[in-house]
Amino acid sequence: MSQDFDYGDDSDEVIGRGTWIDKLALDVIKRKDNLKGDHPEIVRTESGLGASGFPHIGSFADASRAYGFKLAIENFGQKAEFLAFADDLDGLRKVPAGTSSELKKHLGKPVSMIPDPWGCHDSYGQHMSSLLSESIEEAGIEFTPVSAYNIYRTGKMAPQVRKVLSKAKLAGQIIQDTTGQEKYLEVLPYHAVCEKCGKIYTTQAVSFDAKKDLVEYHCKGDEIQGKLLKGCSHHGFANINKAEGKLTWKVEFAARWELQQIDFEAFGKDIFESVICNDEICKQIFDYEPPTHARYEMFNDKGGSKISKSAGNVFTPQTWYRYGSTHSLALLTFKRMAGSRSLAVDDIPVYMKEIDFLENVYFGKVKEGNQARKRKLNGLFEYCWHLNPPEKSSIQVPYTLLVNLISVAPKTKTERKDFLKTRLEEYGYLRDEASIKDIEDRIQYAENWVEDFKQLEEVTIKLDKQQKTAVKTLIKQLESAETADDIQSAIFQSARDNEVKPRDFFQILYNILLNTDRGPKLGPYVHTIGTEQAIKTLKKSLS
Repeated sequence: MSQDFDYGDDSDEVIGRGTWIDKLALDVIKRKDNLKGDHPEIVRTESGLGASGFPHIGSFADASRAYGFKLAIENFGQKAEFLAFADDLDGLRKVPAGTSSELKKHLGKPVSMIPDPWGCHDSYGQHMSSLLSESIEEAGIEFTPVSAYNIYRTGKMAPQVRKVLSKAKLAGQIIQDTTGQEKYLEVLPYHAVCEKCGKIYTTQAVSFDAKKDLVEYHCKGDEIQGKLLKGCSHHGFANINKAEGKLTWKVEFAARWELQQIDFEAFGKDIFESVICNDEICKQIFDYEPPTHARYEMFNDKGGSKISKSAGNVFTPQTWYRYGSTHSLALLTFKRMAGSRSLAVDDIPVYMKEIDFLENVYFGKVKEGNQARKRKLNGLFEYCWHLNPPEKSSIQVPYTLLVNLISVAPKTKTERKDFLKTRLEEYGYLRDEASIKDIEDRIQYAENWVEDFKQLEEVTIKLDKQQKTAVKTLIKQLESAETADDIQSAIFQSARDNEVKPRDFFQILYNILLNTDRGPKLGPYVHTIGTEQAIKTLKKSLS
């Protein structure tokens, strides 16, 4: 009943470990094999690390998937590397919610040249990109960091910049043909950092001296986020061998793909036109075969708005780690690629439950008769563990059970630990050599949840008329039940009186009370959380 998870593709075809990741990884390898001329043996995947605002789940998902492809490529016997590219030479377009109003005076400046308001990093951009890099490191993702600021500062990007600016007319025509934007027919596809006011988006690049590697610009101002960002009227020159400017996005992807010999990069549908444009820049200006792509939908909040690093609805990986495991977050990113998904903190316990389900399939505790589907589910579980799955099943205590127990547990740490240990032993979760240490992380997630939200949102269960009557009967009997045995007897009696099979009725109650198909003996459990709380939850299931 509670394990109705949607995994999309039900075909019998199994490639690699059976997931969509493996299928796309094979496409990446085929592209590499078909390349002409000299090229690195290693297959490189890439994702961008935004540095202009707080990292959100979508940014993390991009990095997680790129790493998943790297693992899949290695699983096919190829060498692979995942590059995480920090866009830290981009300008600050908007002051993110939750940051200092002092940032307003830095609007339009490169984020790597803005002081860190928190005072713990060299720049605002480094602070923001470090939040994402730390979250992907915590997830066990291995990556090679690349900084846009550094590759421009050291001149590594200069050959690509030179090539684009030397063919600026062609680049401008490609941009118009693919995006409809005519701006770069008039100006160069390059943003200079104004040496006077420090802004990057207010300048217009008008000419390029290939002998001196200098870009001539005027600081005129531009419209950013629907508002006019004034320029300072300065006329100057930017050296392409330094971090004195950068290529516009319409051509920069192509430049960095060629520079780093990238073979795969996914993208969100919001930059579809830019990717198509950069693919053409690759072919016509760099004579480089564009990377294999995969397009993904965005994560939306439950209100339907795109989760954004500059908006107030930001949902960070750090938020997820407070209430759920890194493996459950990996499941969110690897479960499927296509289709937009609405997301809220309330979904974290759902993914915790689902990763338990996949683990049970993997270790044979849940039987899956379709062997192709079983292989795919096992492959998905393996990717959630970065192809290094556990050797044995974990102790799976339902999230809801822990939340409910912690809600009624003593407040002191020692007493609460003893209370949980006693109850979990009584319910049969801690057996043999198992100790409460084996589930300390789960307990901490649940404690954080109780501290922040008190209770979990009740799950809606569809009941037929007979089942509803049985629940109503149980509610009435619970009002006078005094002991755990009284409660257990009331459950059996309510089922029999309404001709509902006791086994089915118990499963219904587990789903209503714990959002799971099975759990502890219900008499002692309901006695622990209190009949009033149980009655309240049961009544909600009838509405």
